[in-house]
Amino acid sequence: MTVSCTPESAVASADAGEIARRFVAARREARSLPGYPGGLPISLDQAYERQDAAISLWRDPIVGWKVGRIPDLWLERMGEDRLMGPIFAGNLFAADPSPILLPVIDGGFSAIEAEYIFVLGRDARADQLSWSIEQAADLVAELRVGIELAGSPLATINELGPAVVVSDFGNNAGVVIGPEIPDWRSRRWDDMTCATWIDGDLVGRGGAMTLPGGPLAALAFALQRGARRGRSLRAGMIVSTGAASGIHDIRAGQCGRLVFDESLEMHCCAVRAEARA
Repeated sequence: MTVSCTPESAVASADAGEIARRFVAARREARSLPGYPGGLPISLDQAYERQDAAISLWRDPIVGWKVGRIPDLWLERMGEDRLMGPIFAGNLFAADPSPILLPVIDGGFSAIEAEYIFVLGRDARADQLSWSIEQAADLVAELRVGIELAGSPLATINELGPAVVVSDFGNNAGVVIGPEIPDWRSRRWDDMTCATWIDGDLVGRGGAMTLPGGPLAALAFALQRGARRGRSLRAGMIVSTGAASGIHDIRAGQCGRLVFDESLEMHCCAVRAEARA
């Protein structure tokens, strides 16, 4: 009798493909998920495998990456202090004096975050797996302010942990890229401030150094993780560096006002997402 068996890695890859398919279908249909669509990822590497499978199904060019902080509770288990997810061309919005309309999935997760966003001026070396803050800074063409729309069909995505966040595009649903900070290299990071209001209520204050290491530490991480994944960063890409004033839930019909350096304002309103073609 011949006994056949499927290698564990092949089973994991098949699972990754099916979970990615379910997440992508829910995002395209603007439909919430009642729970995680499969077994939970047990490591970041497994989670990134699922993210890569979803990227291949989404079929939209990647124009940058969002970086998020892994909570202290998870650091020892995950082995890294940050995570990354793709920013797609169709989910990148340019700031405008009028509020930017951000589509959110009814019954899913949605939040806005004040962000400091780097625009890269040079390609990163694909074979460089370790990056210092100084080396990361040398790649930067511009520093801008912006808004991340954190979003997922899964309402409990953050509660289930960083690996789950990674597996669904890093819990990213869009980025609004705002004006440039022209003199950022000569300024103190501690002097850069931001605050977020939703429907007129102040919901968070912070600044460039709210997250450990600040924006350049987030960029260095993205360069390192990207190289390890075979996704080295290229000139023109953006890197959104983390929730500088916190993560603030927003629902369709609500509007946000984000203020940087107490004078530069950005506005957005959440609207109910519709199914994509």
